[in-house]
Amino acid sequence: MSLLVKICMIGAGRVGKLHSGTLKRYLPAGDVVALVDTSQKILDETGREFGIENRFTSLEEALAKTDFDAVVITTPTFTHRDLAVLAAENGKHVFLEKPMAMNLEECDQIIAACKKNSVHLQIGFMRHFDPDFSLAYERIQAGEIGEPMLVKSLTHGPGLPPPWARDLTTSNGNLAEVNSHDLDATRWLMSSNPERIYVEVANFKGAERGVNTEHYYDNMIASLKFESGGLGSISGVCPCDYGYDARMEIIGKKGIMIVGELKNNALTVGIDRDTGLVTPIFKRWPDRFRMAYINEIEHFIQSIQSDTEPRVGGEDGRWAVAGVLAGTKSLLEERPVLLKEVMEVTNG
Repeated sequence: MSLLVKICMIGAGRVGKLHSGTLKRYLPAGDVVALVDTSQKILDETGREFGIENRFTSLEEALAKTDFDAVVITTPTFTHRDLAVLAAENGKHVFLEKPMAMNLEECDQIIAACKKNSVHLQIGFMRHFDPDFSLAYERIQAGEIGEPMLVKSLTHGPGLPPPWARDLTTSNGNLAEVNSHDLDATRWLMSSNPERIYVEVANFKGAERGVNTEHYYDNMIASLKFESGGLGSISGVCPCDYGYDARMEIIGKKGIMIVGELKNNALTVGIDRDTGLVTPIFKRWPDRFRMAYINEIEHFIQSIQSDTEPRVGGEDGRWAVAGVLAGTKSLLEERPVLLKEVMEVTNG
């Protein structure tokens, strides 16, 4: 493997632009040498913006016409399995954005294809690479707050999800597209797999914004029980309008750890006594997790160069999908659901 890792970016939309910009601006050890998107318009716009000359409307065409070492997949969830398996079968390392796949069978097929073809698989749970979240994990592991007993996590996003992400047939709803980050992070910081989940949902803004998708919800609260005996809660609001908000609390036997805040930076402005003090908050997810996105792609490149397994792999992606499936079953059936219920269906 050469020092330069050549990457094919699959998906030229918002996240594809984010990762392309990260590689072009900050990570000289990796380069986007090819771009794939089914929309020629978006393909050309993103290609011109980042100087990517090799543009294709399918991964098959990119594989036939361009040489690269790895793929970064940022396309909708229902496309993940086919793209990841095809890339792995052609010997390409795989960075796969969350959610990993639509179901556990697809997760297992991706994991098996990567293992069979000896390529690395990394899942896009960027919180593992955020300075605040990763420091919290290290200090919890060091025993600073004692054994974790209770975790609270929230992700509130300002934007209305695209139509495919709202439809349970092409996605698994906001629980997957927004709050799979929380499902992963709570498991990670609690150092325990989830055992049971109960989800309640509500739809406050859908009608006024023209959303008529079946089972659509814009508010979600989940209660969790972990195999360790620990408890947890996850709150999701999307769209929330006030900005992007991602925070956690972990309560241990000896103390509490709080990760994240609403403030974007330490700037506070006072103009008049009626308005009071004003401080900026995070407007979008790329602002809140800017360093995390850089660090996770850098980690992927380094894993390829050193031939070591990424810190966030297929098992992490699979557990998050299992949590999504159990949570969706819970909200549809209006009852608590054991994780083994969705896992036994797959294994059976």
